[in-house]
Amino acid sequence: MDRNTVDLSRRGFLTGRRHVPSDSVSPPWTRAASVAAACTGCGACVPACPQHIIALDAAGRPALDFSANECSFCGACADACPEPVFDRAIAAFEHVAVIGPACFAGRGIVCQSCGDACPESAIRFRHRLGGPALPELASDRCSGCGACIASCPAQAVAVSPRIPEVAHG
Repeated sequence: MDRNTVDLSRRGFLTGRRHVPSDSVSPPWTRAASVAAACTGCGACVPACPQHIIALDAAGRPALDFSANECSFCGACADACPEPVFDRAIAAFEHVAVIGPACFAGRGIVCQSCGDACPESAIRFRHRLGGPALPELASDRCSGCGACIASCPAQAVAVSPRIPEVAHG
């Protein structure tokens, strides 16, 4: 999504609020339930984010937009929040990156932007005959920071809920 896309509802337009999709991602160390229960929509987390990836959605709740930058896990959003929305004792995110069919490498074009941007080295490339190496994501290493999303020129990377690991006994 273009970072300059403005919410064209009357209130959104007049306040300059950016449009954030309804299936957006909550800030780190939050869950949908804590945001719904405790967030007052004050927006203190928005200017606190040095990466400028937090915006308020149509309901006035914080949501992340990874289209231009990644979460650095600095905690400024949590520090700025006056309500008990953030809980640093839990995992930062409940999602991992997923690479979709629009990926350049899958279409025969050499690209490793997502792997180069990943601070966790969670994206590796599997070599193949007759085409460029294909990206593979190690979900156990993915922090959900969004660096690969911001760097993908094909906009082929998104987030998906992390599937809990099942212990085999």
